[in-house]
Amino acid sequence: MLGILLLLFFGLFNRKWNIASFFLLSGLLAVIVIHGSLIYPYLFGEKPVPDHDGEQLRAETSFDILIANVLISNRKSDDFIGMVKQRDPDILLAMEVDYWWLKELQVFAKNYPYKMEYPLDNAYGMSLYSKFPMENKKIRFLKNKDVPSFHAKIVLPSASSFILHAVHPVAPVPSSIYPDNVGEEEIALLKIGELVAADSLPSMVAGDFNDVSWSYTSRMFGKKGNLKNVRIGRGLYNTFDATSPILRWPLDHYFVTQEFALVELERLPKHGSDHFPLYARLVLK
Repeated sequence: MLGILLLLFFGLFNRKWNIASFFLLSGLLAVIVIHGSLIYPYLFGEKPVPDHDGEQLRAETSFDILIANVLISNRKSDDFIGMVKQRDPDILLAMEVDYWWLKELQVFAKNYPYKMEYPLDNAYGMSLYSKFPMENKKIRFLKNKDVPSFHAKIVLPSASSFILHAVHPVAPVPSSIYPDNVGEEEIALLKIGELVAADSLPSMVAGDFNDVSWSYTSRMFGKKGNLKNVRIGRGLYNTFDATSPILRWPLDHYFVTQEFALVELERLPKHGSDHFPLYARLVLK
């Protein structure tokens, strides 16, 4: 969008043609074409994760899930808790959970009898809550010893099940406060792809990837695990930065294997964090 806007300004205000004008125009067109080719599939492409076929939803095989980076410094827990209570998802994944947030989230204890919790003060703590049984629960540290990922088998009322991998890899920017991978290859997502490929059960990978889904790492992760992005063919659903009115990117994701169909995908209102929550309802076919 910024490239198109700059192109319009160029057309309106350029008064004479010279070498500089030619190179500027060429650069703007190249930027528009390159980025347009990346974004096009999300807006107009075929949907690799199909829509639910329209038949009546069966509660035994359908579920909804809400993921949210709550922001470790955010203290507007009432906004977030109210939103979750209103949506009442079957599965809730909260990221950047510290001990203060963990205490606030205990309000969900009665509604979510199954849980995984790993609070941290480094902005990479997580809490996972489920109304459905969670089996074979594991906490793994895929790249950084201070950055956990959650892995569990979710058993639906139909007795069918899938593996949920909840992830929050570190951001690709240097930090003097929080963990980073500056100067190192980011391999957490690639390891998740390998885990999915090695498992015969349907799988979902959800969380704040700290990366757009068209990056090299995200594409290779999807290819390794034969995972599909639910966004493609439906829109960008930019989840970061919630504090900016114009500069936003899709950093929070749901990737699934071929056994799923999508009923609903929605970016929810901001709640004091720099990320918007992302909500999805799916069917395990």
